[in-house]
Amino acid sequence: MNRRHFIRSAAALPFISAIAAEKPKRLILRSSWQTVNIGDIAHTPGVLTLLEKHLPDVEVRLWPSKVDNGVEDMLNARFPKVKIIRGEEVKKAFEECDFLLHGSGPSLVAQKDVKKWSEATCKPYGVYGITFAVTDSTSTQSAPDAAVAETIRVLSGAKFVYFRDSVSLELAKAKGCTSPLMEFGPDGTFAVDLKDDAKAEAFLKANGLEAGKFLCCIPRLRYTPYWTIPEKKAAIDGVKHARNEAMKEHDCKPLRDAIVKVIQQTDLKILLCPEDKTQMAVSKEMLYDKLPEDIKPRVVWRETYWLTDEAASTYRRSAGLFGHEMHSPILCIGSGIPAIVCRWAEQTSKGFMWRDIGLNEWLFDLDKEDELARVADTVLAMAKDPAGSKAKAEKARDVVMGKFAASMAVVKSHLPG
Repeated sequence: MNRRHFIRSAAALPFISAIAAEKPKRLILRSSWQTVNIGDIAHTPGVLTLLEKHLPDVEVRLWPSKVDNGVEDMLNARFPKVKIIRGEEVKKAFEECDFLLHGSGPSLVAQKDVKKWSEATCKPYGVYGITFAVTDSTSTQSAPDAAVAETIRVLSGAKFVYFRDSVSLELAKAKGCTSPLMEFGPDGTFAVDLKDDAKAEAFLKANGLEAGKFLCCIPRLRYTPYWTIPEKKAAIDGVKHARNEAMKEHDCKPLRDAIVKVIQQTDLKILLCPEDKTQMAVSKEMLYDKLPEDIKPRVVWRETYWLTDEAASTYRRSAGLFGHEMHSPILCIGSGIPAIVCRWAEQTSKGFMWRDIGLNEWLFDLDKEDELARVADTVLAMAKDPAGSKAKAEKARDVVMGKFAASMAVVKSHLPG
């Protein structure tokens, strides 16, 4: 190289460096598992909100499993810059994106797609807010050893794995996971800021509910009876159905007892509402229909399913929530609204995240009779102390948001530039 050529090349270096620095950072979010449950819907807007807040210069492309039933429109309205990719768009994203982030969920839901990304691109990936278990996600049967080992192998290849409950974290370590960063990281749903205030206010007005003057209650069965949802096209599972029938009175009685105590000892009303499409029927059969006649006038049964935005707006107007579900309580705590969680063996360990964020007093295992017996009085105590209950919820929310800030810094560290 002659001297003149060298000088020209050297002079161009700052310009070349500037171009390299301006190269857009691109990330694929693999998420959106199903739309018959507002919790499964909520994982995605929660993580998208965090990415928007903490990584504003990163282009995010959403690779979903399901965004039907009005969910795609809801996401597009809130996140107009996020491109939802399918088919050939996924192939293009593999070429152009720098990192794949597996979103929150009940397990490493998109394990096959994470492997596909890693094998096709040799680019890094991370996992954000999942539960890990050695049982499958719909039963208490142990997964085959080979399947568990393969999940551990994929998790070990991640730059980081955030588990949404400490039980999952310890189990993954015990099973030999070797990802360089493994920590407790809250479910992305805590960050959801979706809202549909107009729908929420219209529903409350139509049903005589006032902001701050009602509690929400959500019952469920031991196993979600997907066979009752036409779009799932699932055959009835006789074993699961029998277990549901055997346990539904045992599990729902504490909620009914809580409803009665709240109605009798406070001026609050109760809204029976769903987290998934099967629960309107459950709340009618197991709660509303079995309540004393003098209690029913202050209890509202919601007979239709709703999307996450309307549900979140409703929860924010409530005095709190209690029941058998997980993600509606998460939506509440993310907005500083009190929420009590009841769990059982058939669920994953996700409920223990309440313990991890300082809400152990609001977590109940209904397989333990001493804990089951305390549900109603704890709901009543929450209702009678709105200021103290809200302060407790806000403290837990602050713990979660601190964890989010730290984990998003880690995500950022694995992107170029």
